[in-house]
Amino acid sequence: MGVIEVGHIHFSPLMQAKPISTEAMYLMMRQVFDVWGYRRYEWKCDSLNQPSCKAAERLGFKFEGIFRQAVIYRNRNRDTAWYSILDCEWPTVKSVFESWLDAANFEADGTQKSSLSESMRQTLAPLR
Repeated sequence: MGVIEVGHIHFSPLMQAKPISTEAMYLMMRQVFDVWGYRRYEWKCDSLNQPSCKAAERLGFKFEGIFRQAVIYRNRNRDTAWYSILDCEWPTVKSVFESWLDAANFEADGTQKSSLSESMRQTLAPLR
């Protein structure tokens, strides 16, 4: 069906909140769309997991909705938040990633000059 899902992502503390973790996600997306030719890349997470929801949006995924009582998890009904990037959105998302990952976007100490979240929001908002 041309659909792939990312999930259960765990980065070492050495990678967390670092450009390398963002680049790893970009490389996975590039593989999915540019090499394998998938048409849809999904991110699903517990709707109560706000860090995961924020990460999905930061990485250019579009929120699609809540799949209510999707599973029982730790003795509770878990609602699942669904996000996606479509193949037609990928060229724009890819260009935001490539601009953000460019060495010119980082200070000598590795601090980012512009925010990926803000760049995604500004670039993708008119398209959605």
